[in-house]
Amino acid sequence: MTKIRSTTVLAVKHNGGIAIGADGQATMGNTVAKSNVKKIRKLQDGKIVTGFAGSTADAFTLLERFNEKLNAHGANMERAAIELAKDWRTDRYLRKLEAMMIVADKEDILIISGTGDVLKPDNGIAAIGSGSMYAQAAAQALVSHAKDLDSHKIVEESLKIAADICIYTNHNLIIEKL
Repeated sequence: MTKIRSTTVLAVKHNGGIAIGADGQATMGNTVAKSNVKKIRKLQDGKIVTGFAGSTADAFTLLERFNEKLNAHGANMERAAIELAKDWRTDRYLRKLEAMMIVADKEDILIISGTGDVLKPDNGIAAIGSGSMYAQAAAQALVSHAKDLDSHKIVEESLKIAADICIYTNHNLIIEKL
């Protein structure tokens, strides 16, 4: 089986807004399998936005489980994330899933991983995927030096920089602002 590698997902909280975006590339080995994958999803009538990196089928399974947790916990994003992370770490089936998620609402950004981590970034910037470090570095620079930019523009420009550097990231961007 060919390991699927791809993507860059970035969320930024800046100047009173939160935006989350991702590129659209999916690769299988060293081949681009698809260039316009939608890796950003709205949940809870658009109040929560998620982005995923990793295996698409695994990510959809996690998105479905996360939405179930949101429904069970009154749309409390942090509580739902903690419950998903606990299940993900302990459930035999879920433990094998290869994906990561960023979730955001109007107040917070969280990274959820299969190791049981639920992380809230200190600086309001979260990134996952192959090009995450490039996008995160660009976002940190823009937040520090371009104070007039809003969160959407920072995500857009940072993902463009990552796409210029990372071979697993392209310029087909989807960005949602909360």
